[in-house]
Amino acid sequence: MSLPKAELHLHIEGTLEPELAFELATRNGLTLPYADTDELREAYRFEDLQSFLNLYYELMAVLRTERDFEDLANEYLERAAAQGVRHAEIFFDPQAHTSRGLELGTVVEGLWRALGDSESRHGVSTRLIMCFLRDESAESALATLEAAKPYLDRITGVGLDSAEVGHPPAKFREVYEAAAALGLRRVAHAGEEGPPEYITEALDVLGVERVDHGLRCVEDPGLVQRLVRDRVPLTLCPLSNVRLRTVDTLADHPLPAMLDAGLMCTVHSDDPAYFGGYAGDNFDAVRDALSLSEERLRELARNSFLASFLEDDEELRARYLAEVEAYEFR
Repeated sequence: MSLPKAELHLHIEGTLEPELAFELATRNGLTLPYADTDELREAYRFEDLQSFLNLYYELMAVLRTERDFEDLANEYLERAAAQGVRHAEIFFDPQAHTSRGLELGTVVEGLWRALGDSESRHGVSTRLIMCFLRDESAESALATLEAAKPYLDRITGVGLDSAEVGHPPAKFREVYEAAAALGLRRVAHAGEEGPPEYITEALDVLGVERVDHGLRCVEDPGLVQRLVRDRVPLTLCPLSNVRLRTVDTLADHPLPAMLDAGLMCTVHSDDPAYFGGYAGDNFDAVRDALSLSEERLRELARNSFLASFLEDDEELRARYLAEVEAYEFR
């Protein structure tokens, strides 16, 4: 679906398609433990979040050079633009790369080679959000933020991702306070596999401005009321939810009820190479499985731009919103 939209929940490492993984492995003299792309795709069957993360981090080993990160980002941006993405706020996981011996600058500079001219080349404006791995220590997160200081002209915000259960948001209070002092925007994964209390904690302790996933807020009516009242955006990832068994089938997804409750929901692709679809594919999927009307789809697209960190360019935001209103469904 080419309805204009912003992608706000997208892990760049999760856009590594099998074909590119093999290409980069060959370029870097590595051998993947899979015979071919078909066998690798067969491995993309997950029982839960952890089984996905195991493969996700294994394949990351093929990313070694600035050129690798540039190619990864350009392939994503090309696919995203073809599916109506006009603005992308892209997550990356520095600790997953520095722990392999890469310099943070290799990652940021490589990504920026693609993001720096994305608007002219792909028609997609971008922001970069640095995520901390919640299953790593708070000290590691603080060290990562310190290492990122030379690159903050290219980093808009911080996020929190990876294995959620057992790693509450409050663990990262200090690093989020430091990020806020540096003027960085703040988001965090909460309420995907973790309980609704993690969402409340992300809001109260970390001061997040958007909640990534947030699906389990529906278990706490008081929290839903708060999210509605404060217009806190939720970046939902429907195909991801099905692949990671957060919901049994897409037809079971609570998105319609969440919209009916007045929640500011948005729809994104998360790790599209692993979960079976990019941004437009997710819009197609929820339209078909949940019988969403054109106006509901337009609402989701409108919300994505309203939730974007475009306060430094309100003229651009207004232009994107006008494109949403002018879009003609086919």
